[in-house]
Amino acid sequence: MTTVLIADDQPMQRFGFRMLLESQDDMTVVGEAGNGTEAVHLVARHHPDVVLMDIRMPGLDGIEATRRIIASGARTRILIVTTFDLDAYAYDGLRAGASGFLVKDALPEELLSGIRAVAVGDAVVAPTLTRRLLDAYVHHLPAVPGARVVSDPRITALTEREREILTVMGQGWSNTEIAARLHLAESTVKTHVTRILAKTGARDRVQAVILAYDTCLVTPA
Repeated sequence: MTTVLIADDQPMQRFGFRMLLESQDDMTVVGEAGNGTEAVHLVARHHPDVVLMDIRMPGLDGIEATRRIIASGARTRILIVTTFDLDAYAYDGLRAGASGFLVKDALPEELLSGIRAVAVGDAVVAPTLTRRLLDAYVHHLPAVPGARVVSDPRITALTEREREILTVMGQGWSNTEIAARLHLAESTVKTHVTRILAKTGARDRVQAVILAYDTCLVTPA
């Protein structure tokens, strides 16, 4: 059973999310928060698997709430839900430790699959949306011609194969594409990804990709 906390300042939006989630046999809503401060307190109390986090809320916003939840050491994963497809604040949320984002007008199936994926630390949403997210994210980084990989123990701890897989993850490849293009079994790719997350301390795939960009393992085109 995946436990979910809904954080949104709009009561009708929370009601809609709750109705959808509680129609699923494998999900339950453990609480609702109308602002970031309430979200932080409810996470500490209920330890949900996933928080659906709105960005714009009165008082403490969703980005700062995300930052505080992650800083507390909670294993809760944050899925930012924003009104705008390319809301710049969504990228700040990723920096704060969120596992990804969805738009509020996403199809119910997209929201549910996104929650399930985030709960297990897998891809945030469908690969096409993940690619769009990464494409938009890298445009917020300065292009550094000839940039060298930053000496970072999280990267140097990886094997050559793991570095190769992290690099193509940063280019938006799904596990299926990695398996096909590198001539590996998909189960082998999943094992490598799991080891990459463990060695780098990344909470999920998106955070690992951000690390790859931050250390110049992958650079903006």
